[in-house]
Amino acid sequence: MKSKVIYLAVLLQILILLPVVALAEEDATRPEIIEMCKKAEALLLTNKEAGIAEIAKSDGQFVWKNTYVFLMDFEGNMLAHPMIPQLTEKGPLFHVTDKSKDKPKKIFVEFVNIARNNGEGWTWYMWTKPNSREAVDKFTYIRRVGFTDMLVGAGIYK
Repeated sequence: MKSKVIYLAVLLQILILLPVVALAEEDATRPEIIEMCKKAEALLLTNKEAGIAEIAKSDGQFVWKNTYVFLMDFEGNMLAHPMIPQLTEKGPLFHVTDKSKDKPKKIFVEFVNIARNNGEGWTWYMWTKPNSREAVDKFTYIRRVGFTDMLVGAGIYK
């Protein structure tokens, strides 16, 4: 009897934890990233302060699967970042380069150029995954927020 109870307890734990582990490993898709950036844009255009607050939340609606939306202005300032809120205190980030050893890119300059010149687009660069020291390929979607001087972005690691 005792072994059946232990077996059932272990089985129950596996059934409860397995979906959580699977969800944690699920990658966001490019269409989802575009859709979430559009939702963030709509919120910002409706209520800028509420949009900034929501994007800044580490457990907010703009953090999902293995990605998140961030918000910058055209001066290179991070206005909201749910994973590294300290970036909002750094001032312009134009000097920051990606982690490429061959040809480092000034990624925040590139983000602003995409938003200002094209309104939206994808960019590739090398970046360190959260909770890792290894730089890997990252593809980030950038979208200008209406006709403002702000942009939202979200990316996926490969």
